[in-house]
Amino acid sequence: MAHYGGKTNFPTIETYGLAMKLESLRYFHLTHQCGSIRKAANRLHVAPSAISRQIAILERELKLRLFERNSGGVATTAAGKILARHTESIFRDIDRAQSAIDDLKGLRVGEVTIYTMEGLISNFLPWLLSSFHSRYPGIGFNLIAAPTDRIIEAVVRDEADIGITFNAKARKELVVAARYTEPVSCIVSPKHPLAQERPVTLKSLSKYPLALPNESFGLRQLIDAVARRRGATLKLLLTTNSLELTKTVAATGAAVAFMPPFTVRAEVARGELCCVPVDEREFRILHSDVCIHRNRELSHAAQAFLHAIVTAINRLQRG
Repeated sequence: MAHYGGKTNFPTIETYGLAMKLESLRYFHLTHQCGSIRKAANRLHVAPSAISRQIAILERELKLRLFERNSGGVATTAAGKILARHTESIFRDIDRAQSAIDDLKGLRVGEVTIYTMEGLISNFLPWLLSSFHSRYPGIGFNLIAAPTDRIIEAVVRDEADIGITFNAKARKELVVAARYTEPVSCIVSPKHPLAQERPVTLKSLSKYPLALPNESFGLRQLIDAVARRRGATLKLLLTTNSLELTKTVAATGAAVAFMPPFTVRAEVARGELCCVPVDEREFRILHSDVCIHRNRELSHAAQAFLHAIVTAINRLQRG
């Protein structure tokens, strides 16, 4: 997110029924992000006393403490966290307005925030970002790897322009711009006993150690649900919030991981991993979705990248 510095006479806005200066909200917002008045002052090139003064104005109007001071900086109070959710939206709208104005000037500038499942970061998005950058060198990206639940939350709460989810349930707030369907496979080392089997059931995997993402991932939720229905007891070697780590552990031969084959194409081509089909109906009807918010207009930069990623996924789906 861009931050706004310098001396400007800002208009007032209505928040919680109070007339609050945008400048005060801006100082509060950056202090919340930095966790420190001094760091916020450095970012804005103003004195720390100016930050403290603006925060004090808000606290007087709200009649609530927004920060608790401590030796390491400041901690946002419960009231402050509520206000921070709204200031995040306010300043994101300002960024969008600036982007729209830049578009009218013919400038190719902006930033696109993408929340995505981790498996796409090493195998799909790098070349797409590189190709896009060659055409739009002024556009930057803020890329966050996250579980599907967090990705959905980020798009709904307007923290992300674009979200790429795995096997997510439909949400009325979201529009699916593109969908890629592919079964999930077992991911193993070429030296693993399962590398020679075609296919396997989840119950037959009970004797092998598994490397799985934690319960916040849609993939893990699917695996656990199918295991319960099959009466299968899973033998866990590793539970982690990193899909890349599960893939790396699988490559050592120590465990079995699960992923859609397109997320490990490079490793399979290099002979580092094998994909073994799973003979479970639920594993064959999975999808990865590119999502945007139904009621928010994307910036020019985000619209351009959305078009690029939709085109790439449609091409990938056609094989």
